[in-house]
Amino acid sequence: MNDICLSCFGRLPDDSPRTGCEACEYSVHTWLRELPRHLVLLADMLTPDTGPARRGGVGRAHAPLPIRLEVLDLTGPGQPVLLDDPHGDQTGGVPMTPLLYGWARFLAADYPSVRTDAHGTVHIERCNSARARDGARLRNVADVPGLCRWLDAYLPYAATRPWWDDIYEQIEQLLHRVRRLTHTRPVTRAKDAPCPICTGWSLVEKEDELHIVCTVCPVRLTPEEYDAHRAQVMPALASLALRIAATQQTAA
Repeated sequence: MNDICLSCFGRLPDDSPRTGCEACEYSVHTWLRELPRHLVLLADMLTPDTGPARRGGVGRAHAPLPIRLEVLDLTGPGQPVLLDDPHGDQTGGVPMTPLLYGWARFLAADYPSVRTDAHGTVHIERCNSARARDGARLRNVADVPGLCRWLDAYLPYAATRPWWDDIYEQIEQLLHRVRRLTHTRPVTRAKDAPCPICTGWSLVEKEDELHIVCTVCPVRLTPEEYDAHRAQVMPALASLALRIAATQQTAA
């Protein structure tokens, strides 16, 4: 049993079977649902922009590559682990599909499967492959949406395993690589209720985080805690705003 989350080192509930906290699991859920949305952008970015020839330009010793290598590094084939690089001349990282497929195979091999034989004896074994909901085996092909859905369904189990911090870190790094290319970032929304501690209007909600956080002090609220706080303070603030508006109208 662990008493801290392996990813954020936050405190876990007593006697919890988890190795990853609920907030970190929530973040990985949102990352797996976000990754497929980038595929259209990456496909459009694979071919470099071209245009008419310009006079006076600098000549090339060779023709330009017909594809963008940094995009191919994410969307092309590869191995689920980094290869040895004794000469230090490799760049990039594990492509998207092999990384997700590698984690699906690893998780499937770790997940206990229950089987009943012809004599009625129950056997608990390890799975030998990852299968989609319709029974089809997930193969090492460019099926990012299918792999993300499969991993998303098994995240509650992954959040109890000693390797949780590895899957968390690798999927986070993969998404950062994708976002750097597509120039996207998670949506951040300002909340209308003030912070319960510093009283500033500094509470924000991030798309890929479970908690609503204060940008000034260390306050972290679950959505339920924020809703209860808002219901408590907003009626009084609204009444105060109406009195101030009425005073200003009278003075005018």
